[in-house]
Amino acid sequence: MHEEQLYRAALDGDEKTVSELLADGADPDRPYEGEEGGLPLCAAAARDQAAVAGLLLAAGAGVDTREGGGWTALMWAATNGAAATARVLIGAGADVDAANETGDTPLTLAARRGALGVVRELLDAGADPARYDGDGDTPHDIAADWVGVHLEGALLDQVEQEDWTYAVHRQWAGDGTELVTVTATSPDGSETEQVQAQRGHAAIATLLEAAAGEWAPIERLVARALAHRDLDEDAETWWAAADALAARGDDKTYVTLTELCASEDAREREFAVDAIAQFGVSGDDRPYLERTLPLLRRMTVTESSPQVLRSVLAALGHQGDPRALAPVLDLIHRPGHQRTMTDAIALADVLADGTAPDHAEGLALLIEMTGDDDGEVRDWATAGLAGLDADTPEIREALAARLDDHVLRAVAEAARGLARRGDPRAAHGARRVRAESDDPELLELVGDVQDA
Repeated sequence: MHEEQLYRAALDGDEKTVSELLADGADPDRPYEGEEGGLPLCAAAARDQAAVAGLLLAAGAGVDTREGGGWTALMWAATNGAAATARVLIGAGADVDAANETGDTPLTLAARRGALGVVRELLDAGADPARYDGDGDTPHDIAADWVGVHLEGALLDQVEQEDWTYAVHRQWAGDGTELVTVTATSPDGSETEQVQAQRGHAAIATLLEAAAGEWAPIERLVARALAHRDLDEDAETWWAAADALAARGDDKTYVTLTELCASEDAREREFAVDAIAQFGVSGDDRPYLERTLPLLRRMTVTESSPQVLRSVLAALGHQGDPRALAPVLDLIHRPGHQRTMTDAIALADVLADGTAPDHAEGLALLIEMTGDDDGEVRDWATAGLAGLDADTPEIREALAARLDDHVLRAVAEAARGLARRGDPRAAHGARRVRAESDDPELLELVGDVQDA
């Protein structure tokens, strides 16, 4: 009786109707048998309705119950790039390596889609990166085949029909990759077809190589990074490649990156600095620190590109060494330097142990940044200040001044910092965050702060 209603409400993300139907006795595991019907949980997964998926699971929906063709909800989430719902399903115990009747797994489906966020969730949950699909291809084979493909053209080939019209739409997916949608419309407008893919294949191939312990040639990773530098919202492919190289921790890769720091191409220098910034770092062990610090200090003198210098600044901070404070201050104070959140992050990182000769100057500058006009700068400066071990009246007052900030993350960080110092004013910020936000990250920041 309720099957169609529950299915359509799940598809639409209608939490109120889903809750009412479940309370009225609707079976969350009963499929709607109509045309293009199926399981409510699969419908929610296909549309990335994570909250509805949670309601259905709580009501007893089987996380691995299968639709026709052997499809599970996690497979639907993977093939549609629904990372948020994939996370919910995995948290409920979904089988990350299940295969449908054609041999596709969630990982092969996500790799074909270019769904970087889903791939990350699956790999973090232990999905097998070497498992073949029904055609004998690994997830890496699939992703690598899509690298360099003209995505819009490939999608158009899937729906192209004579005399139909086509529209291409581009937007950011939740994982920062570009989502490309091609819509085909019949001549009389009565029919439409739509296909989508994400431009995450290069980043996915890089992640899968690392997961399988395969060392891709450095030149290939550099090429991927540079080709996608301006295609991702937050340089996702760039950082996937940089992280893969940094994790290797061997001398040969390190030397190649240092040589790339002297490339005639500014983008190559920028990439090399970003990779070398965290090279070989494991916990507190920094085997390349004594080679990296001089390299970065030299680049503060020889480098002319503002973008590369921004990476040098971030890399100096990432070393977490008080000896880096002087060049960090030099870069921040240079004429024409545009302040960003990187300044606050780098400054806080090198102030951590309080032993640098210029510590007082650096601390005063970080305190000043907590009142910057730019919300991101204030936020990161507040977070950095909150995390320092130092406790002075000036630090407390700077943190307290942020408790009424309109940037709630800055409020949460300030409350956390004051609570660490036993300052009762932390309670005011914690109350604000709890009253005004449902963001799990913000709530976690103030989780231990007691209301007065």
